[in-house]
Amino acid sequence: MTSSPDPGAALARLLEIMARLRGPGGCPWDRAQDFASIAPYTIEEAYEVADAIARHDMADLRDELGDLLLQVVFHARMAEEAGSFAFADVAEAICAKMERRHPHVFADGTAETPEAVVTNWEAIKAAEKPRESVLDGVARALPALLRADKLSRRAARAGFDWPDAEGARAKLIEEMAELDAAEGTAARLEEAGDLLFAAASWIRKLGIDPEAALRAACDKFERRFRVIEQAPGFADLPAEKQEQLWQASKQTDQSAR
Repeated sequence: MTSSPDPGAALARLLEIMARLRGPGGCPWDRAQDFASIAPYTIEEAYEVADAIARHDMADLRDELGDLLLQVVFHARMAEEAGSFAFADVAEAICAKMERRHPHVFADGTAETPEAVVTNWEAIKAAEKPRESVLDGVARALPALLRADKLSRRAARAGFDWPDAEGARAKLIEEMAELDAAEGTAARLEEAGDLLFAAASWIRKLGIDPEAALRAACDKFERRFRVIEQAPGFADLPAEKQEQLWQASKQTDQSAR
């Protein structure tokens, strides 16, 4: 097994590469970017990291983590150019935060279980950043399903929650009826959103991660549809025949798993 590169030297090289790309005579595309234009790439790279993890592809994970690190370096370089902060400030800030929020490791605090660690973390975080609402800090840029889950979890911490999953299920049924009765595009859009939010809340009450569940369902649909669309003339087949192909693909998929 070959030895790993020196992390300090590798990071210094990456910082130098970004400085050159953004500097005079550098890359026209890189020089033209700003925080807003780069932000979508940052989000995309984070999801590609998650995808590599889900596929248990360590070689791809290494590459995707590098792409994500590049995003951090890119943002830090632009901030340095603006005189706001540099990469070292980013690293120092997270180091200080990790030490501060792990007093059971770096100070005289105690936490014997993962649950205790989370409780302590939230208490320290709340003391550091007083909030007007328990919902503060849930980013609007999150995917809608993930944001819905986080918002409902935050509200539950404040005691705004159903006592059990049945209450959340009843709310879901109620929202279905309201969507059925809605008239007009705006009303249907609003009620459709309420329905999806209620579904996320019910799934949360069942102890299931809604984002993970929907991601798995998307993967399953894609896997099965890729099979049936290979049928000759698939798009022109009657609905009954397409359904037969779908059921066959479903059975094959379930048997394979």
